[in-house]
Amino acid sequence: MKITITLVFTFLFINFSLAQQENEILEEANLLYNSEKASWHGTDIFLEQFPSKKNQIGGYISMSTNKTRSCLFFDQNEEPNLLAKITFNKEFDLDKVEIDTLKRKLNKKEMDLFYIKNRALIEINRDTLFKLFENTNFNIVPIITKKSKKVYILTGSKLSGVVVLGNDYLITFDKNNIVKTMKPLHKNILTFEYNEKTEDAVSMHSHVHSTGNLITPTDLCTLMLYGDYVNWKQHVVLSKKNVSLWDFDKKKLLILTRKAWDKIYGTDK
Repeated sequence: MKITITLVFTFLFINFSLAQQENEILEEANLLYNSEKASWHGTDIFLEQFPSKKNQIGGYISMSTNKTRSCLFFDQNEEPNLLAKITFNKEFDLDKVEIDTLKRKLNKKEMDLFYIKNRALIEINRDTLFKLFENTNFNIVPIITKKSKKVYILTGSKLSGVVVLGNDYLITFDKNNIVKTMKPLHKNILTFEYNEKTEDAVSMHSHVHSTGNLITPTDLCTLMLYGDYVNWKQHVVLSKKNVSLWDFDKKKLLILTRKAWDKIYGTDK
């Protein structure tokens, strides 16, 4: 009986722990996704609505709340002024976009996002840790929460019909916006081609020890961003200890132990 009870509690603990990890990864991925999605749509709208202001742009930042996602464009002053703030609802309904062009200085949080994004760009240009590959560009995504300040650097493709995973980085900052750590999340880069004929496909990649046993928020963010274009049903991330599965239709993340995965698919023999 003791053995049975021990096994039950072990099973429950493992499942609770994996569920927690699923939630944490999905929460972080959503922050990245909301920021990048706001940047994608915001850039298109700004350039369409304000072509005369294109040469005034000093940069942009994106941010989100529980109900809205915003992309802010600012001028080239050392203490930047707002050119336009483009706000979306959480569904990114493009028929309900709000645009604010009232000239003002950036507020405290906006300035912090502006500063850590610029700081990350400086590090990218001076540190050999960061590697840029042909036909790709870096997407710099600053994220500030109550618990942390960080910048993710994702690699995106300049070519249509190509999804890039990997070659991504994380820079963390202290409360005074001083760099604390810099590290690569994946030490390799993978490209996946897609077209209209890739329906019902399952894509897959593996993680080595240095990347960790779970899908990264950057992996998941990229998969979410391209979900409407690739026509894939699932993406699977294999590692030594775990297997992560992203369901594109249900928008759900499931993490299994590698042992459970091998039993399900009969690869443990």
